[in-house]
Amino acid sequence: MSVITRFAPSPTGMLHIGGVRTALFSWLWARHNGGRFILRVEDTDRERSTGEAVRVILEGMKWLGLDYDEGPYFQTQRFDRYREVIAGLIERGLAYRCYCTKDELETMRAAQLARKEKPRYDGRCRERREPRAGVEPVIRFRNPQDGDVLVEDLVHGRVTFRNRELDDLIIARPDGTPTYNFCVVVDDADMKVTDVIRGDDHLNNTPRQINMLRALGAPLPRYAHVPMILGADGAKLSKRHGAVSVLQYDEDGYLPDALLNYLVRLGWSHGDQEVFTREEMIAKFDINDVNKAASAFNPEKLLWLNQQHMMRSDPQRLVPYLEAQLARLGVQGAAPDLLTGIVRAQRERVKTLKEMASASRFFFADSMELDPVVAAKHLTGEARALLGVLRERLAALGEWTAPALHATLEAFARERGLGLGKVAQPLRVALCGGTVSPPIDVTVALLGRERTLARIAAQTGQSLRPIGAGTRHGWAEFDIISGALGR
Repeated sequence: MSVITRFAPSPTGMLHIGGVRTALFSWLWARHNGGRFILRVEDTDRERSTGEAVRVILEGMKWLGLDYDEGPYFQTQRFDRYREVIAGLIERGLAYRCYCTKDELETMRAAQLARKEKPRYDGRCRERREPRAGVEPVIRFRNPQDGDVLVEDLVHGRVTFRNRELDDLIIARPDGTPTYNFCVVVDDADMKVTDVIRGDDHLNNTPRQINMLRALGAPLPRYAHVPMILGADGAKLSKRHGAVSVLQYDEDGYLPDALLNYLVRLGWSHGDQEVFTREEMIAKFDINDVNKAASAFNPEKLLWLNQQHMMRSDPQRLVPYLEAQLARLGVQGAAPDLLTGIVRAQRERVKTLKEMASASRFFFADSMELDPVVAAKHLTGEARALLGVLRERLAALGEWTAPALHATLEAFARERGLGLGKVAQPLRVALCGGTVSPPIDVTVALLGRERTLARIAAQTGQSLRPIGAGTRHGWAEFDIISGALGR
């Protein structure tokens, strides 16, 4: 039997990491078994469902790369099908119209609580045949009153529910709109879902859904109710723990593969392995190995994994993500080769692509603004004079590569009896505006000849005149206008 799974989010709130993990487990199980994965938007709650939440679901799934084989289906587009099934259940005596008013139900509930009974509908309309004037009825499923429902859950094991403790579920509201628990059953049956993977907060819905599936004569899927994700403090996950829209992780510079890698380890493991490629997750994931204990969200671990994925990925794969982050900073149109070089130079120094973009803005700036404190410490008169002479040496350099630049800087420092740092740090401040950058030879190589010489000139009071075609370096001899070098 081919495996068919589904992810069925409700667009009444933003898709966050709890939902993403459910989607991931469902997607992995389908891909692991060569099956099919369905996306279904459960939007029957029309008052609370929003178009923005739907957008986040669709864009989030696309960003994550959790491709679906069918869908997206929307329950609000299947109302005719639900009404057809409800009519059939009523005709067969498996559902009935309930005319109880809200006040009557509240009175019934209060009496049950007073008797210390579990509040539930007592079935008083089960045998009613006549309508009630002025009352639009709901439709209830006639749940079996005897026997047990056994749920052979792939995560929690066997869970038993007594039918006498389950009341007759409302499957259609007074206005005729079907309810969530009923729509789920019809959808799973029609879409031939074989494996339902969802949060364990849905476990208590399962016996009623099984009874409805049996009433429809549909085969029962396997169920796997995965544990909750908690905050590090053991409380229910909230925004302060990281329960934000999944697209926020994109904006914050996380890689989708890193986020998925982190989430797959919340409740599942494969030996001691921490870092997984997408292909490894597909090959090794088994829903039967998911733990039933809740997992804690650890943002530091996620950051660590994100850096691991940045360091292990082909740099060219990271270029589109860096481009998107730079665009948010107003930098566009950068050459792909330069971006690839920046990724190589920066990925071990930062933990997110957002940090990488911020730390790399100086490569694209037309002018540098120096912190006066940094400039006073590193760009003294002596240092500026040194940079002026170095600039002349760099202007004459034929091969503008990191190895050639490194050799030039080392030779220049040695000639003046200085350590390389005494040359590199003033140069770094002049070029980057700060004291932190990738290795200086790599930084200069990526910055390019034109920007490098221009930025040194800006800090040493030199000027360059563009020279005519046919010159080797594209720069004229420079004039000393500050008198700092005293040549």
